[in-house]
Amino acid sequence: MNPKVAFILGTRPEIIKMAPVIRECQNRGVDFFLTHTNQHYSVEMDHMICQDLNLVKPHYELRIGSGSHGEQTGKMLANIEKVLIKEQPTHVLVHGDTNTTLAGALAARKLLMKVGHVEAGLRSRDMAMPEEVNRILVDDISDYLFAPTLQANNNLLAEGKPLNKVYVVGNTVVDAVQDHTILAKEKSNIMADQNLKEKDFFLITAHRPANVDKKIVLQNIFEGMDKIAEKYNAPIVFPIHPRTQKMLDVFEIKPGKSIICIPPVGYFDMLLLIQNARLVFTDSGGLQEEACILQTPCVTLRDNTERPETLEVEANILSKRDSDDILAKAQKMLAVETDWDNPFGEGNTSQKILKYLLK
Repeated sequence: MNPKVAFILGTRPEIIKMAPVIRECQNRGVDFFLTHTNQHYSVEMDHMICQDLNLVKPHYELRIGSGSHGEQTGKMLANIEKVLIKEQPTHVLVHGDTNTTLAGALAARKLLMKVGHVEAGLRSRDMAMPEEVNRILVDDISDYLFAPTLQANNNLLAEGKPLNKVYVVGNTVVDAVQDHTILAKEKSNIMADQNLKEKDFFLITAHRPANVDKKIVLQNIFEGMDKIAEKYNAPIVFPIHPRTQKMLDVFEIKPGKSIICIPPVGYFDMLLLIQNARLVFTDSGGLQEEACILQTPCVTLRDNTERPETLEVEANILSKRDSDDILAKAQKMLAVETDWDNPFGEGNTSQKILKYLLK
């Protein structure tokens, strides 16, 4: 039987990180199809990303949208199952740790289809995070565990995963950054549009419930940003996630004058902002990786991270959501030499994944 690969995707980060694998299928002439659950469904956050990356349009768009974890995952499971029964792929690929990832893997497993988990083995050790639950469950039911690093590999082996299921391949984010950085410079005008100068501004993103759903925490983060702006006399660019904007309105929090609040930006805009910022503040896992690859220091506004490699190479540091600690961690990272080794691979991860998947 000729191979046929199903990609189950639902969020912008998943599409970005799977884009190199999709292109590798095209390069090798491997039959495939894309199923988009539309877990992200706004134009700015997600809908245009396939077009921006010159990817094929998703063959199936399920339009699940938002909802509670159980409601969202259940709707995805039922609809993905219908697609898989119709298409009968030989392999199903999912990425990361979202509800789409879990629903796609579970639907495929119940249909006795081979499941590959790209970015397997990441662990935050925080079971209060829905993403951590998703990672562990998907790793438990996958046939191919594509670990991005030796640390992720060791996590999987320590949990008793069979050695013949685990493949250390690197992280597709490196392939994506290498593929898209030049394209970003050609397509993005974000620096000129916001009147920004290279290495003369800070960048922040925040969207996790632990950071934005509690008024005191969100206030502390903004107070920290005010201190950063005052001390370094530099603006802070804040592309505001829809969830964060909603909570700012609910809590009636007004960002300081030095914080440039802008709508969610496209992938190319974000790449240039990360590359040109003096420092990145974030609670996003993907931005930790991208900042590390682009040699931009990062302060992660969390108590833990499933990307410990960024801490080990001193590209990243964790911060409490306390204004003084945010300032202290920023000062520490601004003193770091930005010549660390990239721990996520050489940019050939997609080739390795297809090699192992189809051998």
